[in-house]
Amino acid sequence: MLLASSVAIGTFYSCHSSENSSGSSDTASAQVKVDEFADLEILRYEVPGFDRLSLQQKKLAYYLYQAALSGRDIIYDQRGKNNLTIRKTLEAIFNNAKTEKSGAEWGKLKEYAGRFWFSNGAHHHYSNDKFVPECNPDYFADLVKACDPANLPLLDGEDTEAFIARITPVIFDPKLGAKMVNLTEGIDHVALSSNNFYEGVTQKEVEDFYNGFPHTGQDPEWGLNSKVVKEQGQLTEKVWKSGGMYGSAIDRMISWLEKAIPLAENPQQKQALTFLTEYYKTGDLKTWDEYNKAWVQDTTGVIDFANGFIEVYNDAIGIKGSYEAVLSLKDFESTKRIKAIADDAQWFEDNSPLIPEHKKKQVKGISAKAITVIAEAGDAAPSTPIGINLPNSDWLRKDYGSKSVSLSNIVHAYNESSANSGFLEEFVGDTAKLARMKKYGNLASDLHTDMHECIGHASGQINPGVGTTDKTLKSYASCLEEARADLVALYYILDPKLVEIGVMPSVEVGKAEYDSYLMNGLMTQLTRIKPGDQIEEAHMRNRALNAYWVYEKGKAENVVSFEKQEGKTYVQINDYEKLRTLFGDLLREIQRIKSEGDYEAGKNLVETYGVQVNPELHKEVWERYAKLNLRPYKGFVQPKLIAVEENGEITDVKLEYTDDFYRQMLEYGKEYSFLPPIN
Repeated sequence: MLLASSVAIGTFYSCHSSENSSGSSDTASAQVKVDEFADLEILRYEVPGFDRLSLQQKKLAYYLYQAALSGRDIIYDQRGKNNLTIRKTLEAIFNNAKTEKSGAEWGKLKEYAGRFWFSNGAHHHYSNDKFVPECNPDYFADLVKACDPANLPLLDGEDTEAFIARITPVIFDPKLGAKMVNLTEGIDHVALSSNNFYEGVTQKEVEDFYNGFPHTGQDPEWGLNSKVVKEQGQLTEKVWKSGGMYGSAIDRMISWLEKAIPLAENPQQKQALTFLTEYYKTGDLKTWDEYNKAWVQDTTGVIDFANGFIEVYNDAIGIKGSYEAVLSLKDFESTKRIKAIADDAQWFEDNSPLIPEHKKKQVKGISAKAITVIAEAGDAAPSTPIGINLPNSDWLRKDYGSKSVSLSNIVHAYNESSANSGFLEEFVGDTAKLARMKKYGNLASDLHTDMHECIGHASGQINPGVGTTDKTLKSYASCLEEARADLVALYYILDPKLVEIGVMPSVEVGKAEYDSYLMNGLMTQLTRIKPGDQIEEAHMRNRALNAYWVYEKGKAENVVSFEKQEGKTYVQINDYEKLRTLFGDLLREIQRIKSEGDYEAGKNLVETYGVQVNPELHKEVWERYAKLNLRPYKGFVQPKLIAVEENGEITDVKLEYTDDFYRQMLEYGKEYSFLPPIN
């Protein structure tokens, strides 16, 4: 998965041309931003093409939309056991007609609520640090007292005063559950991470527990859909399924999925929906594998979906999948570019700089397309990826292929929001490079995303008997996998092959991406880190690792340098071809680490190049960025699908846009809350 990294800090430069559902030119640029607070900007994306869907496709989309949002509570609980209690308390306050919603203290609480809803919990969606309200705790207590106790998540026998005493430190104490994902070297990553995937267990106990599962090379992603707890001194799994954990929400999801099955566009899509429904009923991970096999074979459907416990970034040891859902329709025009890359996947694999035995002899079934997002939920919203490649299982990719998508309307909305921000002018010191980045920046970023997802995650193979990366590379697995996928894209974006297959006009596009990537990895992503902190998030670590490794290895030949102009630091690439060679060298090494399960080498790479921050450079970047009055993170309100019915039958499905993030969060709380708060 590729997160909106450089996108969100302003390195998308101009607008794509597109059309809205009526076929007219998209004129939403002036309205793309709907709100801003703290370090966040809330955007709106359009869904071109929705009105042209058939009634069957619209109904299919509607049922999948309802299934997606029905799992919304799950991501809150996964990111922290107190999150549902906090969220329901905030909802009670905001929905209380007696609440005076004005004044400085209210503004502080409102900002906290916005941050909480944006992050699906009390920890920053990117840094994983806990944030707390800036308002006075007594003010918060008065707001809670004014609520009807029936609307508060009270324990049995608990009154409002006792509830306030219990919930206040949970919300206001920054040291209580300080880090949702703690990747600090040398600690117990399970015990010291405050996510809700484990309870009362240590990292060693968890690793020993899963080492006891079968490991034949074609096994399910053991532990993907469960919480590990200790009962009577023994570790056990509480599985997320109907009748198990999250059962009430999952039952609602199942009911919508069952309505969707008869409307499937082809047999493979119908089979995938059937397996997904069965998986949610049973929690059987072998059924999850069967779903993925069917899902990757659905290459003709206009409507597509990803739904499940999927990405493992919220688990420090990379086992537990966070709930997410992405509903989309095919973007036929933009698909031409990514399909051209997928069609030559074997060429890219054969010509990569990998050690020969680490290359796939036969790259199977890469299905690549651009999609128009209809709606997202769970870990994919409000902050969303811009590219997805699934399934994550290495053996499924090898034997059955993968599906790679680029989220074209999401990228378009980012482009619109970042146009004319002044970011490039501030951080690019070479006028010729600035002009090239403005001319080719969008295409360069799109190609990077396409190759990262399509041929990056799908490349390479693990040596027989080595085992899965969560076992061999442990807490460094996610960072190293993202670094590897980035390096595939970086190695090939300067290759004339891309000109030959018609996806870019010249290698100048690749140079624009090199300039952008090095600037981001060496400097500008530091705008996302608080002064004094190290780099924690896996994607940020991967970009720093790649950028600082090539910078250090190329020092003798001055391949990349830091230059000073009028007291400002700029990144200067002096030899693009040698830089490409260095990217290839690092790609070969990281693939070796993955293929051989070399934990110590992987750890050394990440800790040496991907974690530390130069405090002087950090201070300078922060000061320069602050003058631009930009917010480093962006996310989205979601369109709403509304079923039009006559005599109990759906006759149409309308798509409605909103410009009110807070109202949408409160509506979701009323319409899609099926779990009690976890106290």
